[in-house]
Amino acid sequence: MSPGVEIAEYNVLAELAHARYAPESDPNESTCNLEALSVLTSVAEARAAVNLVAARAQRLLSIYTPNLEPELYDQSEFLEVIKRLVLARPFAKVRVLIGEPGRASADGHRFLAMARRLSSCIDVRGLPARNGAPHCAYLIADERAIMYRLRADCWDGIADLDNAPVARLYLHEFDQLWDTCAPPENLRLARPA
Repeated sequence: MSPGVEIAEYNVLAELAHARYAPESDPNESTCNLEALSVLTSVAEARAAVNLVAARAQRLLSIYTPNLEPELYDQSEFLEVIKRLVLARPFAKVRVLIGEPGRASADGHRFLAMARRLSSCIDVRGLPARNGAPHCAYLIADERAIMYRLRADCWDGIADLDNAPVARLYLHEFDQLWDTCAPPENLRLARPA
């Protein structure tokens, strides 16, 4: 694939992340039906997208997040998806890059407790401190499905259940960061008794 195609797809993704629309259903509705490509504007839509993208993973789930948002990653449905992935498939792996590991571990996060118990399948690493612009946030299933939010401090974003070129673009970025990061000390030492 040529770099021009990757840049064009990245620009489309960035434009979609900024898109706004009026939801057709009740915004307070707890369940959301998402299409193959969906624009997200609420926490319920983001939660549904995270669950759908995670459920698409067969071998690798990569999560890039500033603080493992509990509204998304400390939910029973998401935890069940992760448990099914890592226990049903012997070579499945979940990798998490987290910007503020101290904040997530201080909250008694259930996903982090699961990561401690299933440390051979779930690996968490801390991102280096970053000044300036807010983090983006994304979740990639294998090399095909992606949920992306340009700004992690709001729920606006997109979910695409079948977009290998864009998923690979962000997975490449994730892999580069992954290789430079180490497991956060406070997560390695904070084992349950």
